[in-house]
Amino acid sequence: MESPHSQSCIDCVLRPDRLFCDLPADALEAFDSIKSIVTLQQGEFLFRETQPARAMFVLCEGRVKISVCSDTGKRLTLRVAGPGEVLGLSAALSGGNYEVSAEAIDPARIAVVKRKELLSFLRQYREACMHVVHMLSEDLHYAYDRVRAIGLARTRKPRYLELQ
Repeated sequence: MESPHSQSCIDCVLRPDRLFCDLPADALEAFDSIKSIVTLQQGEFLFRETQPARAMFVLCEGRVKISVCSDTGKRLTLRVAGPGEVLGLSAALSGGNYEVSAEAIDPARIAVVKRKELLSFLRQYREACMHVVHMLSEDLHYAYDRVRAIGLARTRKPRYLELQ
C-alpha cells in the first residue's frame, strides 16, 4: 500500500491539515532539507524521559504513547500522539532533558530535526517560529486545563461546611 506521505514534506498530501507542516514554500523547503526520516516498530522508544534532548520530532505516520514514570517505576500514559503532532519540542528548545517518554504504539514514520538545525531554522523563518510559539502556548493551556480538571474534580467541601 502506498503511503500518502513521501520522504519530502512538500509532496505530502496531508500537509495542509497539519499545523507545523503548513508553512510557506520557502520555509517548508528549508525544513525539508534539515529533517531526516526514521521508522520505529511497535514498542520502540523514540526518546525517554531524562535523556538529553538532542532533537524534535514530527510524527508523519503511526501513533506514539506519551508517558511519564514515577519514582517507584510506575508508568502513567499522558496521551497518545497521532500524525502531524510535534514531539520533544520544548525540551529541544530549552536544551534540557526530555520530560516524557515517547513509545511507538504502531509502526511509525517520524521526521527528526536536530536541535542545532531547529534553532537556526527558527531564527531564519519567522512564520515557523510563530507556529512554534502557538504550539507551545497550546501545550501550556492544555496542561492548565488538565490540572484544573484533576484538581477541581477532587476538591471537596470541608466536613464542617457539609454539616451546616
